[in-house]
Amino acid sequence: MTTTTLKKIGRLDRPDNNGSAKMFENPVLERLSRTHISVPIILFFTISGISLYYAITATSIGLLVGIPVMLIGILAFTFVEYMMHKHFFHMEPDTPLKDKLQYTVHGVHHDYPKDKDRLAMPPFVSAAYALIFYGVFTLVMGDYALYFLPGFLIGYAAYLGVHYAVHAYQPPKNFLKILWVNHAVHHYKDPDAAFGVSSPLWDYLLGTMPNKEK
Repeated sequence: MTTTTLKKIGRLDRPDNNGSAKMFENPVLERLSRTHISVPIILFFTISGISLYYAITATSIGLLVGIPVMLIGILAFTFVEYMMHKHFFHMEPDTPLKDKLQYTVHGVHHDYPKDKDRLAMPPFVSAAYALIFYGVFTLVMGDYALYFLPGFLIGYAAYLGVHYAVHAYQPPKNFLKILWVNHAVHHYKDPDAAFGVSSPLWDYLLGTMPNKEK
């Protein structure tokens, strides 16, 4: 029987479920690196509501078309979530800069997975993301972006909520339990599997579902 060496994501030899990393010596920056999970979720729902209001009142696009565009936005987010997690958050830290970046944005979370204040990006980062998304979506799809953006941000908010729940609460005794199981495998057994947090869809389609034999 062979032993598989798992890829190291953080700095610690094993996750610390009770600790928290000090990211910055400056107390202001250290405080800004932490956020309550409700802050970005409220921010995204607020932006989504404003965008949807203007989609309905300031464009000629009806709900019959707009609602499917929103649903496509949600689906698109699950794909972006998967790809970002796999290829950016888990990038190979083969240079000092990439090592610092990878640890700051994700490696620290693998070291301290139960640190509730670092389960979401700080609000100013989340707001910057939303602004960038809006600009890109508008450039690509014009007024349809006002429907697509709410779907995308609702998907983002759902991801944040699920990610917080799987780290902060015990799994439910229903079909949602798979989200807890997959993410636990990702953190404690195989970081190269189960990149989808809010949905296992892309793990199924792209072959990264956890191996039950491990």
